[in-house]
Amino acid sequence: MPVERPRALPTFQIPARRSAATTLQVPPGTGRALPAGRRSLKIREALIHAALLGCSLVSILTTLGIVAVLIFETIEFFRQVSLWDFLTDTQWTPLFADKHFGIVVLASATFLTSVIALAVAVPVGLLAAIYLSEYAPERARRILKPLLEVLAGVPTVVYGYFALLFVTPLLQVFIPSMAGFNALSAGIVMGVMIIPLVASLSEDALYAVPQSLRDGAYAMGATRAQTVTRVLVPAALSGIVASFILAVSRAIGETMIVAIAAGQSPNLTLNPLVPVATMTAYIVEVSLGDVPTGTLEFETIFAVGMTLFVMTFALNALSHRVVTRFRQKYE
Repeated sequence: MPVERPRALPTFQIPARRSAATTLQVPPGTGRALPAGRRSLKIREALIHAALLGCSLVSILTTLGIVAVLIFETIEFFRQVSLWDFLTDTQWTPLFADKHFGIVVLASATFLTSVIALAVAVPVGLLAAIYLSEYAPERARRILKPLLEVLAGVPTVVYGYFALLFVTPLLQVFIPSMAGFNALSAGIVMGVMIIPLVASLSEDALYAVPQSLRDGAYAMGATRAQTVTRVLVPAALSGIVASFILAVSRAIGETMIVAIAAGQSPNLTLNPLVPVATMTAYIVEVSLGDVPTGTLEFETIFAVGMTLFVMTFALNALSHRVVTRFRQKYE
């Protein structure tokens, strides 16, 4: 009986699908044509890249312009005033007939108000950050943190008049010898102003610590307070210290609070109950328009500004070094 061979299955040719992108017609020998969609995408990417580069250059060029102006005007100032006198003289009277240019007077007042501000902001801000990160319920955290950050949106001139018209009279009840303009009330209110900076940055650093470290501490029998002080704070130390240094920079550069509440009397003192003149307050005083442009008295604001710039730049560099030195990475 003959065996029937299996029939071959019919074959079908599937036509190749056309690409949805239309190819551009280019002359022969000029290279391979790009699809219109890809070419449009490359153009958009190039435009976005150029826009981002332009924004970066604006900030860089602005900083370079500010530094260049400060350097140029400061050089003009030191052509008439000795650098040694600027750093060692114990009087600051550039607007008087007997002129002295001792920056230590303004620097001491800036140091005094900044120390008072940090004495208020650092403990309160850190404790607020610990509460928000470890103790507050999630719903309370979502409500309290934005309310705390509202303090950062209050204009500094409002803080200045609050210190002058409310805090100073309140302190004079307990300290009758306090002057109407003083460094204590200005420093306290300035500390209240920078509490959100310390609290927000420290809370973010604590909140970023992995949950496994908390669970491990609790598994070893640690209480919540021991977990916070011995595990979480050391783990988030770089972010916490960076927030402290940034708070110092913010306090040093504050203008309106000290100009309104601390007075504008250049006294070389560390007594917080008397009027003082900080570096920023002096810049405001000279910039009001009473001093002719181009005079030695006017050039002093650039020398003071350069000193302030060097101080804040050093603090920011220190903050960056601390963050990179003590940063801990977790998988």
